[in-house]
Amino acid sequence: MSLHIEAKPGEIAETVLLPGDPLRAKWIAETFLENAKCYNRIRGMLGYTGLYKGNPVSIQGSGMGIP
Repeated sequence: MSLHIEAKPGEIAETVLLPGDPLRAKWIAETFLENAKCYNRIRGMLGYTGLYKGNPVSIQGSGMGIP
């Protein structure tokens, strides 16, 4: 059984954005975050953590819509 994500403790910020499209997560991270680091690639669900205006933010593609 594979893990849902391969993030290690401390790699995910307290503030998380969850776009449905994992490629949108990549675009948001590359466009808006400083020092963005990819912490997940499992099942193509890309996840990144970086700084936005000095604050840690994670962006994780969810693969589906969220209400």
